[in-house]
Amino acid sequence: MAGKIVTYGEVMLRLATKRRERFTQAREFEATYGGGECNVAVSLAHFGEDVSFVTAVPDNEIGQACVNYIRQFGVDTSDILRQGKRLGIYYLESGASMRASKVVYDRAASSIAELGPGDVDWDAVFDGKSWFHWTGITPAISDTAAEAVAEGTKAAKVAGLTVSCDFNYRGNLWSSEKAQSVMKPLMEYVDVAIGNEEDADKCLGIRAEGVDVTSGEIDPEAYRPVIDTLVGEYGFSRVGITLRESHSADDNDWSAIYWDGAELMVGRKYPVRIVDRVGGGDAFSAGIIHGNVQEWDSRSILDFAVASSALAHTFHGDFNLVTEKEVWSVAGGDTSGRVQR
Repeated sequence: MAGKIVTYGEVMLRLATKRRERFTQAREFEATYGGGECNVAVSLAHFGEDVSFVTAVPDNEIGQACVNYIRQFGVDTSDILRQGKRLGIYYLESGASMRASKVVYDRAASSIAELGPGDVDWDAVFDGKSWFHWTGITPAISDTAAEAVAEGTKAAKVAGLTVSCDFNYRGNLWSSEKAQSVMKPLMEYVDVAIGNEEDADKCLGIRAEGVDVTSGEIDPEAYRPVIDTLVGEYGFSRVGITLRESHSADDNDWSAIYWDGAELMVGRKYPVRIVDRVGGGDAFSAGIIHGNVQEWDSRSILDFAVASSALAHTFHGDFNLVTEKEVWSVAGGDTSGRVQR
């Protein structure tokens, strides 16, 4: 499968506390940029893919700073729209030990929240492309944003692109009831479904019974009925589900399962000492997309995606700044972390 990849969604200014301080302690914040679909695009660019990111940013210096930041990582930003009055913001408080991380959103009336049907020239965006990726975060931003996602997803299918969706439920943005009312109809146009233990439940009402992510261990077999139901109801050709066992804010075990249309496979489990957990699922999505575009066998796709997303937890910021070679080194068993000289 040759061709270019398109991702679509909101990119935000990220303001993170330093030294794991609480919001109420902080007197300064570290400014970077990120957002689900943008994170996927940056990962794909590091893997050598030709990828473009579509969003809307304000036509001012903050919007330009954001575009410059994304462009430096090799992502095509030529289809980014300049409109609206503000860039969305999210504040991050990194947890430690038994204290959980927290996110506060300030994204109301952002540029992409005001984007609606007809604002993106999807025919031009999809010309010569083969893959379209979006997440459940974008339609949660506003009703008009949801309409724009629906328009783009339908246009992608008409244009013959493979469509992937990471459900990415965000309870701070919408209720499960609202999520299901929007997401379920859009699944008709999705080929590759990606999510975690919560997403399928909150976005589509399909739950893995007997799974408690706070108990310390997850049985992958508990997800077999979930995948059977997802495929039976929506006809997905491939499904990836990440498995995070949270022992603390610092230490997680990370794995995933992948269904390729015929076989359900379980990935290797990685013990991860977390530097920054934001973007781990996006790195998994990028690995799934890259492996499919490169037409690897299913086991290789899963091994690569799990290793990629495990590595994503070792970087400050949203972006997973690893090459394909580095991912394959970890997937091949080199998790020593020894200094390279």
